[in-house]
Amino acid sequence: MEVLVLAGRILFSLIFIGAGVGHLAAHEVSVEYARSRGVPSADLMVRLSGVLVGAGGLGVALGIWMDLAALGLAVYCLLAAFMVHNFWSDDESEMRHEMSMFMKNLSMAGGGLVIFALSAGGADLGPQLVSPLFNM
Repeated sequence: MEVLVLAGRILFSLIFIGAGVGHLAAHEVSVEYARSRGVPSADLMVRLSGVLVGAGGLGVALGIWMDLAALGLAVYCLLAAFMVHNFWSDDESEMRHEMSMFMKNLSMAGGGLVIFALSAGGADLGPQLVSPLFNM
């Protein structure tokens, strides 16, 4: 089972690691999208979110303060869902895509909360480089 849990952590993390790299590597495109969605201080927020989601993804995958990393990713996903992918304010041409992104972020937030709860609760989530910060 330990191998399956580790594989699940890595698969969960891939989207965040990829997004972090994407935010930084395609910075201008990401900033323009953020601006179009009304994100304040888009340049700073894209840089900050790129570093945070990349680090959070690595934290979950490698087991580096996995509880904190998973909680941070869950919070990020909820903020992004409601602040960036607010489909209810879009016209019909964008609404379907943004609704998919909104729902994707909600489901990833749920996964992050599950990993946080299990890790902070002392569950065996496979190999970890650094022990969890929280102990519930």
